[in-house]
Amino acid sequence: MRVLVALAPSVALAARWPMDTAGNSLEGVPATFDCGMRKLAYTFGKQLLPRQGSFESLFLALGLNEDCPTEMSGEAPAEPAPAALPTDSLFVDPTRGADANPGTESSPLKTVAAGVAKAARGGTVVLRAGRHQIKEAVEIGAEKSGLTVRAYPGEKPEVSGGVELKAEWAPYKVVEPKWEEYTGLNVVYGGTADNKTIRDLGKQTDAAHCQQQCEADKQCTGYTWHDGNQGAYANFCWGRLDGQWPARQQAGHTSGRLGPGANIYKANIKGQVDDVPGLQLDGARATRARYPNLPGGIEVSPGYDGMIPGGSGVWTPPQFNKYPTVQYFTDNVTEHNRNNTPDNWFQHYMIGTAGLCTVYDPPVSYWCSENPSGGGAFAFRTPSGVAPKDGALPNSPYADVSQLMFNVWRPARWANWMFEVDQYNQTSNNFTFGKGGNQGARGSNSGGDFFVENVFEELDSPGEFFFNRSTGDLYLFYNGTGAPPSSLDVVVPQAKVLFNVSGTQWNPVSNVTFDGLTFRATRYTYMDPHGVPSGGDWALDRIGAVFLQGTEGTTIQNGMFERLDGNAVMISGYNRNTTVQDSDFAYIGGNAVASWGYTNETENTGFPYYTPNTNFPQAGVDGTDGNHPRYNAILRNSAREVGLYEKQSSFYVQGKTAESLISGNVFFNGPRAGINANDGFGGGDVISHNLVFSTCRESGDHGPFNSWDRQPFLTTVRTGEPSMLMAWREIHHNFFIDNYSPQEDVDNDDGSAYYRTHDNFLVYGGQGMKNDFGGHDNHHYNNTYAFVGQAMGVTKTLVGHEDFFTGNSVVMLGTNVGGVECSGATTKLANNRYFTSDATLTECGKPLSQAQEMGFDTNSTVAAIPQDDVILRWAETLLGIVVGRSVVFV
Repeated sequence: MRVLVALAPSVALAARWPMDTAGNSLEGVPATFDCGMRKLAYTFGKQLLPRQGSFESLFLALGLNEDCPTEMSGEAPAEPAPAALPTDSLFVDPTRGADANPGTESSPLKTVAAGVAKAARGGTVVLRAGRHQIKEAVEIGAEKSGLTVRAYPGEKPEVSGGVELKAEWAPYKVVEPKWEEYTGLNVVYGGTADNKTIRDLGKQTDAAHCQQQCEADKQCTGYTWHDGNQGAYANFCWGRLDGQWPARQQAGHTSGRLGPGANIYKANIKGQVDDVPGLQLDGARATRARYPNLPGGIEVSPGYDGMIPGGSGVWTPPQFNKYPTVQYFTDNVTEHNRNNTPDNWFQHYMIGTAGLCTVYDPPVSYWCSENPSGGGAFAFRTPSGVAPKDGALPNSPYADVSQLMFNVWRPARWANWMFEVDQYNQTSNNFTFGKGGNQGARGSNSGGDFFVENVFEELDSPGEFFFNRSTGDLYLFYNGTGAPPSSLDVVVPQAKVLFNVSGTQWNPVSNVTFDGLTFRATRYTYMDPHGVPSGGDWALDRIGAVFLQGTEGTTIQNGMFERLDGNAVMISGYNRNTTVQDSDFAYIGGNAVASWGYTNETENTGFPYYTPNTNFPQAGVDGTDGNHPRYNAILRNSAREVGLYEKQSSFYVQGKTAESLISGNVFFNGPRAGINANDGFGGGDVISHNLVFSTCRESGDHGPFNSWDRQPFLTTVRTGEPSMLMAWREIHHNFFIDNYSPQEDVDNDDGSAYYRTHDNFLVYGGQGMKNDFGGHDNHHYNNTYAFVGQAMGVTKTLVGHEDFFTGNSVVMLGTNVGGVECSGATTKLANNRYFTSDATLTECGKPLSQAQEMGFDTNSTVAAIPQDDVILRWAETLLGIVVGRSVVFV
């Protein structure tokens, strides 16, 4: 629910943030506040992570080099002297080592696998500088407990899943660019001259003069001229600024664009690799040939652009009879009834096995159960194909679609699906989907916005590549002058897992440490098996560059996770006290850190180990066996540019996981929610002292934090005894900014309960506090909300499970406190300070003073919106932001 209204005209507008889905600034926020707030976020981020020094990536992400000029400043503290290496350390050097060597510093081993295999229990493997290629995951079992794999002091070894290619490039298609003109074509249809995507270039007498205006505008990438018969648009010349070409056949219009020319080179690499799922050139990703093109490449978020509108395709309905009949199970054990919501919301554990959920591994989901409920709830399904309308794929029909992939947003952009093509009719341009559609938990009969990739005809933009698997030819549209240089570092991600640390609950791998390593170039896993962790919207692939299962006391620290095409870290099943700290994550294809436990829902655990289960599906509700992560500590990390491929990805996501601590992190630039709790399994988590912003950049809903609790579980976390209720979660002392398609900074979605959200600085959003669809026991107190649409929107609860909103300071864009429960089990409000444009407030349909006479919001006040500095000083005091001094949180 978005509640954003304009302030009085006397308040300055044109703030950079918040922005809507089209990238337009929403009215109502003073530009002076927005700039000051971003400066404060920069200070807070540097104090959280002083090792980042001037923290350039944060500075740029906050736009402090653009409309809010600020000096980039700060120096990283001197690194402490490294601890002495154990005398029995084994050394690995990829350049001068040999696996036949003894592994001493002067005679090192060559491969990481050899070093780990040779290491004794409790030993240390030291990696020297260079690229350590991993062909198959390095296995670390219980017999290697106590192992440390670390960087040599002062060096930054790279552990890579990539293969370095020997590429001899030859010209394939090298053509100078020239202007192309198309009569009867409109590429601005339905658009608006907003100076962001389209610019009005004035009335021109003909298409040639329109082209001249476009050529003279450095941002113009194409144009449409309307002839003299177009009524109010007669002779209009509109130029596109976004590089898009949404062609529509329409008489009376002439369009043109500067043809890209071509700078395509070819190298035959047959025998070096079987496939090129990704390509890294001098350390940066190239983009698989696709339509629509991405002017900035795969590593630059397109926002809501770079897609074909979902309405430009005719979607083939789901094939409901394709898979075995679904088997429903609902747990009706009386002791398992979570009877704390009205209207039977989420009171029983329920699943469905097989049916359309056969696409998952294991083939089970809440969304295949007999009666899934919640916002927009219906049983899982996906479309089985699409016929793009005329002009939607201007380079089709295609000669060969054996490698083509469809990337499709679910309508409303809750997740994206990837599909291979099973059948293709060139005449009708109809595609029948094959493998895929398992990358999200929520389905739909049709698809949303989409793009196609990995088809030769779409190799038409600088930075794109295409690999022909049958011939071994690699084509590269080189984004430079002339041929790719011989010195170009060409790496193809191949390995999916770099380190697999796996034991069991009864024989765990204990106290393994990874220290100071750079992890890079794993291949994408979005077509690998995916499962549905619980009742949230996420589907996950149980895999990561570092995979942990059956471990205790694992520590990953001082690392760099960069340009990994799948998940960076997967904490799977039984794990205790896993710590990820003082590390940086950037340009990740999936999630930065994902944590996912097990319960016995199906006959086996599914990918990757398929361990047999007992007492399924009845035991699916039971989390008391301990086969889940507990006590994760995610501390003082940075994470940015995640979800480059799988859009339903987060900086940290957990399902069937309890008592995690996420603290002191700086997270920004992601496509969906920043931190996600997929369920209420156990609870007891603490999320504190984090800076999170620029989430949901390519989607709607959510914000920096999102939760669901649709599927109850039995755990012992709350009291030490079996209980269907989770322990309270704490969200405190965070700086959250909901600056993209704002909804809430803390989005407690369907069924969320037992949250204490306090002492946070929460900026922007449709509302400050949210509970919906059976949510309850949500307590917000001592928070400062800055320029939210309204204070809250909550739902009906039972007596004894009401929501509380007390002691908060709320700077509002509107004058209505919001969706308060005014009868029955009423929302408990008191001691709040509200600030509105005209110093008035409505609550329960009445002015605040009259609502207080009825017993609502006692001791609360309303006043005019204070000056920017006043609000920002509140935040400084609340979060302990002090310029020039580091604040360290644990």
